[in-house]
Amino acid sequence: MLLNALLLVLSSQGVWTRKSEPALDEADAGFFRGSDRYDFALEVTAAGMECFWHFAHQSGNFYLTYMVQWVTGMANDPRLFVTVNSPQGVLVASTNEVVGQMNFQTEVTGFYRLCLGNHNNQFGGIRVFVNFGVIYEGFEESKREMEEGEMVLNSTLAGIEESVQKLQNQIFHMWRHYNFARMRKGKDHYLLLSNFNYVTWWSATQSLVILLSGYLQLCVIKRLFLTDSSRPRC
Repeated sequence: MLLNALLLVLSSQGVWTRKSEPALDEADAGFFRGSDRYDFALEVTAAGMECFWHFAHQSGNFYLTYMVQWVTGMANDPRLFVTVNSPQGVLVASTNEVVGQMNFQTEVTGFYRLCLGNHNNQFGGIRVFVNFGVIYEGFEESKREMEEGEMVLNSTLAGIEESVQKLQNQIFHMWRHYNFARMRKGKDHYLLLSNFNYVTWWSATQSLVILLSGYLQLCVIKRLFLTDSSRPRC
């Protein structure tokens, strides 16, 4: 009974420690190739850090683009400290800027960690737009596919496949430029909103000060014309 319970615990631990990728045979490892990318906005709290784990195969092009769009609270430094670590924990790339871009070749298959740290502000948060992903250029085929491809595919189909691959890469780079332009548009929107709020509150404060000073001046002038009825007049 004790032996069965021990085997059950060990098997359950083995299930929970698997990676969140599909189980593939060694012969099919070359087929699991694709392009996965993400873009979203998030807020990093004061002196906080947000981390993400992204799976990437070997020989992939990993890219990361971010832009700080908004600061909250008492934040006075819009820079963001961003790091990318390999599955072994080795620092691959890092930057500490308002707008940053990273591109590198993935040399190890596994989960890469992306961390966004708001270490420059202790009393204010930062809203940042992030865009990252991995793109694989070309297709890796097994020996069996290469042998069958030599018998079936001709030079025309190979040329079409190469043209389609180039077109997909060009579309992907166009999408990246469009996404970066969208980041800048969002940053300009938040800047205009901040300036509008600043002008509104500053104008209201100035109007209140003008009214208060006018009232005080009126009270002072009124006191100059007050007469004491108990004193005899000349």
